Amino acid sequence: MKLDSINWNILECLQQNSRQTNTEISKHVGITSPAVAERIRKMEDAGIIDGYYTKLSYFETGHQLKAIITLRAFMGKLKPFILKVETFKEVISCYRITGSENIVMEVVLIDQKHLEHFIDQLILYGETRTQIVLSNIIENNPIIDPN
Repeated sequence: MKLDSINWNILECLQQNSRQTNTEISKHVGITSPAVAERIRKMEDAGIIDGYYTKLSYFETGHQLKAIITLRAFMGKLKPFILKVETFKEVISCYRITGSENIVMEVVLIDQKHLEHFIDQLILYGETRTQIVLSNIIENNPIIDPN
């Protein structure tokens, strides 16, 4: 599906607030509410819109630490780790990467003791490196319009 400028504007509106009504979006993009609904449906069907999510404040839910953890898997432990990582509730994103490490994860934890326990689980699969996140400078999911 080729995206035109109206589709890009609709996507931008949805990323700012995915709970906006089609009527609110239509006022911003300059087409009717039914036309907005149809375009959104087509983008959903094409897989461009992958879902709608609730953004949590982890701090307000009692998670005082956010960390970036990399893992360099031991020989034969990468595939078992990939299966296991899905069960860790602390992991909010996990990527398989190139370079000296195999995995990078973003995790949220209650406190230092929780971090220690979590790392103890990881070291069964490889060497870890942990960086504590101090603050979030940019948090967005930018729309990259190729035009």
